[in-house]
Amino acid sequence: MQHTIKQSYKFCGKGLHTGVIANMTLHPAEAGSGIRFVRTDIGPDAIVPALATKVGPTNRSTTICSGEASVSTLEHLMSACAGLGIDNLLVEIDAPEVPILDGSAKPYVEAILADGLLAQDAPRKYLRLREPFHHEDESGAIIDILHAESLKIDLTVDFNSKVLGVQHFVYSPPPESSAPCRSFAPLLASAGREPFQASGYTDYATQIAPCRTFCFFHELEFLASKGLIKGGDTENAIVVVEHPVDPATLKRMQTLFGVGDLQVHEGYLNNLQLYFPDEIVRHKMLDILGDFALLGAPLLGTIIARKTGHRINTAVCKSLLESDLLY
Repeated sequence: MQHTIKQSYKFCGKGLHTGVIANMTLHPAEAGSGIRFVRTDIGPDAIVPALATKVGPTNRSTTICSGEASVSTLEHLMSACAGLGIDNLLVEIDAPEVPILDGSAKPYVEAILADGLLAQDAPRKYLRLREPFHHEDESGAIIDILHAESLKIDLTVDFNSKVLGVQHFVYSPPPESSAPCRSFAPLLASAGREPFQASGYTDYATQIAPCRTFCFFHELEFLASKGLIKGGDTENAIVVVEHPVDPATLKRMQTLFGVGDLQVHEGYLNNLQLYFPDEIVRHKMLDILGDFALLGAPLLGTIIARKTGHRINTAVCKSLLESDLLY
């Protein structure tokens, strides 16, 4: 059956790229309505459906647009909806960018699972492929999708990084019959916990949702010069340090983020600890789940993804919605 949330939840915080403070409230929504965003600062009719056909820019995040209304960096919230099985949701937001919070989907999952979900009196729609699908772009990113009767995502991340290496993760959610809407179970409280995949299935709440966004240290000044990461700080992103950093550069970064005593430790800035050794690929899994939620219904199939990002994720979803491959 379709599901929505049981009550409203409020979140407030700055956007990762705009730095603008957003007040955002998640509301239950009627069966069949899907996930919709309302830009309350523009007006009650400034509604943007969370669909790949509404995708606009995908530079470092995913943006959806309708008329003069747009909402960016929605992928973490959309990922939480996909991971928890939320079909219908009304999101009121008074700014152009969803708050980054801690850089993961964990705040949404914690809030919603504390109450569980509300089952609705309508069957859930699923999407399937009529034939195999292949998409490759000029960056070398590849997505293949094969017909299957359950979802499986096989993701490989390769940044040609001596710090990260090649990271691989497989997401396989448990069957709905064995994973009813459950009460909140505490998420990871410490770093370095071993991956848990009971019976070959992945628990989204503990294994994917806490994994935070990331960037490379050498990108920071460039991104800032392009007007991005205005809301970035040392609390909402993992920073990978690929090359030696001199003290003067570290000092500039301390000024940029308004913090002191930044150091490099084993290839990362010392602002936070990793939850998992492969937290980077797990966050990319979080992202692909959020972007594929823009299909508007869960996809049943095997997704094999290599070196993906928001651009190819959303391009694939848009192509599928505009084709006759889905049924």
